[in-house]
Amino acid sequence: MATQRVLPQSKETLLQNYNKRLKDDIRSILDNFTEIIKTAKVEDETQVSRATQAEQDHYEMHVRAANIVRAGESLMKLVSDLKQFLILNDFPSVNEAISLRNQQLRALQEECDKKLISLRDEIAVDLYELEEEYYSSSCGQWDGVELPLCEAFRQRDSWGSPNMALDPSNPITDDSERPVATETMSHHLNGHGSSTNEQS
Repeated sequence: MATQRVLPQSKETLLQNYNKRLKDDIRSILDNFTEIIKTAKVEDETQVSRATQAEQDHYEMHVRAANIVRAGESLMKLVSDLKQFLILNDFPSVNEAISLRNQQLRALQEECDKKLISLRDEIAVDLYELEEEYYSSSCGQWDGVELPLCEAFRQRDSWGSPNMALDPSNPITDDSERPVATETMSHHLNGHGSSTNEQS
């Protein structure tokens, strides 16, 4: 059996005040509503004229309706005060909510870590296969020196460009001065055993 927590004197007094406010507001709503129902009842002839009695009843209904509204607003304020009291003083519930949220976030973190590790492994395998394919092909060789993939294709495109022959600043004027890897790359890109000149 769970033991009831003993609240400090100030908190106990505050809770008693909340309880009193709750009872007073509910009693006010009930009493005013009952009086409005009684006022709506048509009574027999009295010394006061019907017009005067109607105005008096109308005014009384307005006052009692305002009392009901004021009691309702007081109840809403009481609910707000109770929520604030629970947030500031109900430490076990707050700690339990924080612990539950931490567990959810840790589970989400572990799931994200697993997905990232799996993605890293897949990328590593694909990158290894691409490097093997690149370094085993002739496109990765330039005068016996291994070049990065982007550099090899850049130099290949520059040798194959028609502007190279028209550029006066280009020091290479003879086909024999071009690196041997140019013919090798052309042979590799054409996909045949002979170069383009030999096929023609």
